[in-house]
Amino acid sequence: MDTRVQRSSRPTMADVAKAAGVSVMSVSYSFAQPDRVSESTRSKVFAAAEELGYSGPNRAAQSLRSGKFNNIAVVFSEKLTYAFEDAVARRFLSGIADACLDANAGLMMLPNSGRPGDLDRVRDAAVDGYIVWTTAIDDPILDAIAGTGKPACIQGGPVHEGLDLVAMDDIEGAVAIATVGLVGSTRPTVISVPWDRERRSDIRMDVAPEEAVFPVPRHRLTGYVRAVRDAGLEWNAVRVGIAAVNERSEGARLARLLLDVPASRRPDLVLAMTDELALGALDAVRELGCAAPDDVAVVGWDDIEASATAGLTTVRQSLFDQGRNAARVVLGLDERVEPVEWSIRRRTSTR
Repeated sequence: MDTRVQRSSRPTMADVAKAAGVSVMSVSYSFAQPDRVSESTRSKVFAAAEELGYSGPNRAAQSLRSGKFNNIAVVFSEKLTYAFEDAVARRFLSGIADACLDANAGLMMLPNSGRPGDLDRVRDAAVDGYIVWTTAIDDPILDAIAGTGKPACIQGGPVHEGLDLVAMDDIEGAVAIATVGLVGSTRPTVISVPWDRERRSDIRMDVAPEEAVFPVPRHRLTGYVRAVRDAGLEWNAVRVGIAAVNERSEGARLARLLLDVPASRRPDLVLAMTDELALGALDAVRELGCAAPDDVAVVGWDDIEASATAGLTTVRQSLFDQGRNAARVVLGLDERVEPVEWSIRRRTSTR
């Protein structure tokens, strides 16, 4: 005997219309635009739908027909776990999520690691727009996103035709924070965020900012160069440690390499491009038996929660507000990207 159960097919809108004695359009309006049908019609439609086990129109099919998905995508040039591990990235995503609540929209996260398939995954995503975490200046993903014709906003750069940009003025911010750090300094050094997709760690001198393919280190180095020269110092004597990852342990590792030299040649200032790297530098300063800021001053960038406790002088910017503003523009809730406010927080890590 065949004991297999014969399952009935999913009831359709036409089935509901027949059972309720109304048109298929009336069923569609009852679910999607209820104000366009009478209360009595809606009651008959919903009663028939309940009896048949019909839960409503197929949302995926509706989205494909209309081209609207009520989702936006965040495209990360970092590994996706970075979005949850890094304090700044978490704040940025929180701002995006807050805007999605305003629009009752969904949020999708897409990797942009440079691997095969990334372009197609991003281009074919079932979303209404994109937010791009800062990426390489020549990243082909930007042309792919622009080619979709959907709204998109880049955080931190680069500038790309057809895409909005939300970013603070990194050059002016770097000049301002470096000027504070350079008080009483004659031997500055730099710990930079990764420069390229390969994330190769290195220590170099006489660095030209345009060598960095990511806009954030390029712009911040440009500001550091200007401040160092304005202080009457030679930029070509400044050693730059390039981090492989933006992590506190990496900042400590590079700082030990840069600072573990005879006292007469030891840097007396670390210009770190993020608070994570700066906090690592402060760890290394203590490990080497030095004091901050008397022996070595340290500055950071972002003003994460741990920075105030550590007494770190830093650049304050709100990544939450940037994420929220970017998402609201992409979702059509705001007309334009707002200028990013920033300020310097002076604490005990500088003279």
